[in-house]
Amino acid sequence: MEHARKQGSVILDIRSEGEHQQGHIPGAISFPLLNNEERHEVGITYKQHGQEEAVKKGFTLVGHKFADYIGRAEKLSAKREVLIYCWRGGMRSNIMAWLLELSGFHIKLLSGGYKSYRNFCLENFKRNNKVIVVTGKTGSGKTEVLHALKRRDEKVLDLEFLASHKGSAFGGLGQPEAPTQEHFENVLGWQITGFNGAVIWVEGESRFIGRLRIPDAWYTQMMNAETIELQRSIEERMERVIREYGNFPQEELIEKTNGIRKRMGGENVKESIDALLAGDLKGWVKPLLEYYDKTYTHSLEQNNGKVLFDLDITGKQPDDIAQMIINTMKKLS
Repeated sequence: MEHARKQGSVILDIRSEGEHQQGHIPGAISFPLLNNEERHEVGITYKQHGQEEAVKKGFTLVGHKFADYIGRAEKLSAKREVLIYCWRGGMRSNIMAWLLELSGFHIKLLSGGYKSYRNFCLENFKRNNKVIVVTGKTGSGKTEVLHALKRRDEKVLDLEFLASHKGSAFGGLGQPEAPTQEHFENVLGWQITGFNGAVIWVEGESRFIGRLRIPDAWYTQMMNAETIELQRSIEERMERVIREYGNFPQEELIEKTNGIRKRMGGENVKESIDALLAGDLKGWVKPLLEYYDKTYTHSLEQNNGKVLFDLDITGKQPDDIAQMIINTMKKLS
């Protein structure tokens, strides 16, 4: 695994493009020996006629593409050094390794293939890490504070960035397409293990970020971690939410507001949407924050970790807040 982390490493995923899309090692390039349709054909041949015929079928389908594979690999790695993997480190990766080695490449095969990487990630979620959770009500600016901590070389795990979602009912607006659950776990595991035992800073989240679920073992660590609570005035929080979401089309905001009707209550949703239709963005945001504040208070009650301290950050900028946090942590150590 460590070879895959080296600066400039070229990692080739020999599985089909569909398998790659479902989940892969972060940074790996899709380089299928068999594409989706070819893999399906070989699979049918294997079921109907056995392994020998399936191997023949595979070579029939891809043999004429060998020169293309070599040419593409040369473009991807000027040093002719690549790490290769398939599903279990079997036939597909061995065929590609044989071909590229004949062409002068230095090949490393990932022992156990992608399956071993998946197991590596899932097992690492269970290992104990030193985690500090930054909490605060919606609109407090927790993400910006985490970014400021990262600029100070702290190890920050940005779950919302990895999930392409900012957590609330409105969190998907303006975000790129979310990864699959499998790939979300892959990148999360990759980042956690890359921190090498350092303190990991993370934002407080519910179990789901959009449609993606935080792995249970990691979520349990978050719920038992030490926390720092950021407190900001309601006026500033409303202004922040309006800056972040107020410019999206009105129909999208109405749709998202209606999406939490069952939890927020029909009257509260009506109050919020009526204000939005009247062009009163503060009137739209206020009932939403009241709802999310109740949700936040409930989530704090589920947290089993020690509260290290809280900070009133009203009127302060992210870099100043990050420095306040670091200074206070030094006093506590």
